[in-house]
Amino acid sequence: MTERAPHPDPAACLTGHGRIAPRLRASWRRSERYGLTADEMRPAFTGAVDTDSLLYECGHEVLRGLQATLANEPVSMMVTDSDGLVLSRLCDDTAINRSLDRVHLAPGFYFGERNAGTNGLGLALADRAPSLVRADEHYCTSLQGYTCAAAPVLDPVNGGVAGSINLTTWSDSSSELLLALAQSAAGNTAALMLARSTGRKIRPMPRGAVFRVYADRLQRTGTTCTALSPAWTNAVAQARAAFQHGLGVAVVGEPGAGKTALAALARRELRRERVLSVRPPAPEEVDSWMALWTPELGKDCTCIIVSAVEALPAWATTELARLLTAARRWSDGPAPFVITAETDSAIPEELHPLIDAVVEAPALRTRPDDVLPLAHHFARQDWRRDASFTPAAARALTAYDWPGNVRQLREAMRAAASGARTVDLHHLPAEVFTSPGRPLTRLQLVERDEIIRCLTEPGRTIAQAAVELGVGRATIYRKMAQYRIKIPEQGPNR
Repeated sequence: MTERAPHPDPAACLTGHGRIAPRLRASWRRSERYGLTADEMRPAFTGAVDTDSLLYECGHEVLRGLQATLANEPVSMMVTDSDGLVLSRLCDDTAINRSLDRVHLAPGFYFGERNAGTNGLGLALADRAPSLVRADEHYCTSLQGYTCAAAPVLDPVNGGVAGSINLTTWSDSSSELLLALAQSAAGNTAALMLARSTGRKIRPMPRGAVFRVYADRLQRTGTTCTALSPAWTNAVAQARAAFQHGLGVAVVGEPGAGKTALAALARRELRRERVLSVRPPAPEEVDSWMALWTPELGKDCTCIIVSAVEALPAWATTELARLLTAARRWSDGPAPFVITAETDSAIPEELHPLIDAVVEAPALRTRPDDVLPLAHHFARQDWRRDASFTPAAARALTAYDWPGNVRQLREAMRAAASGARTVDLHHLPAEVFTSPGRPLTRLQLVERDEIIRCLTEPGRTIAQAAVELGVGRATIYRKMAQYRIKIPEQGPNR
């Protein structure tokens, strides 16, 4: 039996690479934790790739354009999905293609950190940031003949990581512009995806936030926790019981479901303390973001709610786990932190040992009885006075599915805050009267919104709306079906 050579110490190997060395060291440690060795990779083969996806279509098109400008260069250009599955590879250089085939860096193979250790595309996906891995910076020796530059492709609609663009060349080739080219190609891919995702709004890049949560303001304005539905109050009670037993708690749920509010209410019902909520920024700003709030972890009677931990770069997750472990060790009462994520499975592995209980914040569509109390609360909060809702407006609000949950309801109330003391149908945003369907073009959105505007005018019938729009009633009905428009009854002869 051949004895394997021990893997060199990552700290010793990477000290000469400046500011990126900490990220690489963290990646090497993860690779070791995944059970990989210097002479063994596990690039699993899936057998097929999704060539119909928007990412493949746009990424492949962008790289074909880049390939034309690098025709005589030994650079292999790849599109991968968010798990590191190589979807496409473009290169005219036969030698590097054959070499990459030998290490399975080819379409149909998974090449994330779990499969291939530290490499450019794996690090870009793990840290959600552009990454350059040269020669012996690779964890596995079979990759040390290459230099890999990769940049994540961010989904322009939901803001998540859709995949990556990876450029690979020989380790002795010049790599000065390789990372810049990868970043440019990733940005162009995201822009093309946006252009072809007709009618969708681009999601703003995360800016990060650190703010104090005043959970008791909900009670002071009249919407108490006990006034809401059992689905919500039971979730708050579960969190409160976990805090009472000193457990580390994660609150999971859909975006906008009120995870931070749930955790803050449960903490404030249990004990009086300062509650700070922190939300991750863009990856390049994580260092300064963590420096801003992590000193608060050591303060008595302070609870930190770390939101969307699944959005953190891998290196930041490792550092966060270290800081939270230390804070919990020195805490006398409940764990001085709460984390939130969309699902239990989305919580990074490093944080799982710190979590003893997972509480789910129920989606707003599962608790329609909470819609009007919350709408009244947001109206008082934004308008500084009470507001009433017509029966038709109340029916529209409670019948809507609220895919954006409580956050979307709050935005709808802000949009309706035009000074009216009684909110009617025409004060509500158009989205409240539609159900999800295929994406609409900009022109279709304008047409849909104009139809809804005419239909929601006080006392307006479908016949009257048809006259104003200059079309027949049959056309109105057909357009309502096309755009999935449902308007609550507000008068006879509709």
